[in-house]
Amino acid sequence: MTKRNVLIIGAGGVAQVTAHKCAQNNDVLGDIHIASRTLAKCEAIISSIRDKGSMKVEGALKAHEVNARDSAAVAALIRDTGAQIVINVAQAFVNMPVLDACIETGAAYMDTAIHEEPDKICETPPWYANYEWKRREACAGAGVTAVLGVGFDPGVVNAYARYGIDSFLDEVHSIDIVDINAGSHGRWFSTNFDPEINFREFTGTVYSWQNGAWQANRMFEIGREWDLPVVGMQKAYLTGHDEVHSLASNYPQADVRFWMGFSDHYINVFTVLKNLGLLSEKPVTTAEGLEVVPLKVVKAVLPDPASLAPDYTGKTCIGTLVKGTKGGQPAEAFVYNVADHKEAYLEVGSQGISYTAGVPPVAAAMLIAQGEWDTGTMVNVEEMDPKPFFEVLDRIGLPTRVKDASGDRPWNA
Repeated sequence: MTKRNVLIIGAGGVAQVTAHKCAQNNDVLGDIHIASRTLAKCEAIISSIRDKGSMKVEGALKAHEVNARDSAAVAALIRDTGAQIVINVAQAFVNMPVLDACIETGAAYMDTAIHEEPDKICETPPWYANYEWKRREACAGAGVTAVLGVGFDPGVVNAYARYGIDSFLDEVHSIDIVDINAGSHGRWFSTNFDPEINFREFTGTVYSWQNGAWQANRMFEIGREWDLPVVGMQKAYLTGHDEVHSLASNYPQADVRFWMGFSDHYINVFTVLKNLGLLSEKPVTTAEGLEVVPLKVVKAVLPDPASLAPDYTGKTCIGTLVKGTKGGQPAEAFVYNVADHKEAYLEVGSQGISYTAGVPPVAAAMLIAQGEWDTGTMVNVEEMDPKPFFEVLDRIGLPTRVKDASGDRPWNA
């Protein structure tokens, strides 16, 4: 089997997980290169991989400095490293230049979130159509495989939707994605991933796809209780999210909603910050004449999400509930995963949120390397056969389970 060398763009908590998992599977993925604006962060990840003995077989493991917003610089790095698969786990602001570099060089591309522009929040849906989908023809023309949004959500939950619909329904009426973090990091307040991305996600309009049209709501306007496996009864709120935009395109007959759990404390702090204008991405000038972006200041004073890992305890439960009919009768299935924060830290030095986001792109990279997902065109995850994806995820740390009328069991039991 021919190995496919990998270039990881980004050096945060998710990138650390991705790098460890690539190392654990480098008999398939070959040489591993990690690049970001800060070389020291890449080198720290490499040291972590060495310390934990994550490399499955001998192979290259190198750090590089790159400005990922510079498409020509990324293309040059792809050529210099001989990378055939690029895993973009950097901020969503760099998606388009990295994608363009892959189209130019012929390398396969994947990311874990929709592209964003720093000066725009919550653009009109469907968001993929504003950026990534504009490169569909270019990918097809160049024979470039581009798998969009292949983290957990978006990503694995899209595959859950496809599997649930194909396996349990004749006709789908609704797709509800539920993301619950029932863990505790022990800090007074922190976000679980990049604060800038986290807050931007929740300051705009909440879009869902219902009754064949986009519905707009305010953040925290609509909440409901969910009784979930392992983590029990949890409150979650209707939230705008990436996967709604592709699932609504592929399943326009279904209502598509995303629900995320938030504590009362998070909501209170978020509300105060927003009402004070501290979550704005627009520059302001201080009395001393300094120009600052309030959102970036908030990010600077909050804990680095990567620093939460050692003290994190508890579990996550993330899944997709599909409802519709089977044989003319009402039917539903919840396809899900439960991950443990402490187990993630012991294995790769990251907390569970980073773990669930960082493992899936490695599974996708392995499927590309083995030819099963090497499409030569641009796809969202629900457009691919989910079963090979689940098989790899089961092996490398994120097992899939199903709960329906007949019980709760592994997906392939």
